[in-house]
Amino acid sequence: MISQNINMNYLIDNDIISIPNEPITISENKSNRMIKRMMDIVGGFFGTLLLVPLTIGIYIANLIVNDKGPIFYAQKRIGKNGKIFTIYKYRSMVVNADKKLNRYLKENEEAKKEYEKYKKLKDDPRITKVGNFLRKTSLDEFPQFINVLKGEMSLVGPRPYLRREKKDMGDNYKVITSVKPGITGYWQVNGRSEKDFKERTSMDVAYVHDQNLWFDVKIIVKTVLKIFKREGAI
Repeated sequence: MISQNINMNYLIDNDIISIPNEPITISENKSNRMIKRMMDIVGGFFGTLLLVPLTIGIYIANLIVNDKGPIFYAQKRIGKNGKIFTIYKYRSMVVNADKKLNRYLKENEEAKKEYEKYKKLKDDPRITKVGNFLRKTSLDEFPQFINVLKGEMSLVGPRPYLRREKKDMGDNYKVITSVKPGITGYWQVNGRSEKDFKERTSMDVAYVHDQNLWFDVKIIVKTVLKIFKREGAI
């Protein structure tokens, strides 16, 4: 159980989530946890099956553009209760992307300010040709279905934050890490590209407070629609 003082209003479709400016208690219903885990297992199973044809297709695409780097990318992220786990993705950036980012930010002051505010770059020079397509279609996220099957992630939940972002999460850290991170989530389907880091953490707190199975279903449906309409990556 976690208590947190927050005052927010957020909208998904036509439903406004209002969180009062008073201490709240966040807890998970046992039956809801069981149903949510069953949904994760089913979704994770079918998502993992799709990895076989996707991996073959991405391998061929990388051969065509002469990208000899690895297909998959693994990175340490913060999970439930602060436990560190390895997240899996299709690689969408050049090899040694972190080193290239550090060098790029040192040479570009405006880019450095953008990254400090959003923790990402709108025009990221590290993204490969194949990676650009993977991100636009959210296909780079599909290997995370493995994390869902392993029980490290859920289909829906807060963003799986990087270890270096812990200090920037501030007081929201304990609330966000009280549940499993998700492949998709509340802020991802509500103007992901326009939200800065502070807004994203606040929306993740809003999700944890108001989480329920129907809310998860609505987020999943909206995620699928956004992918098909190509309104932005999840």
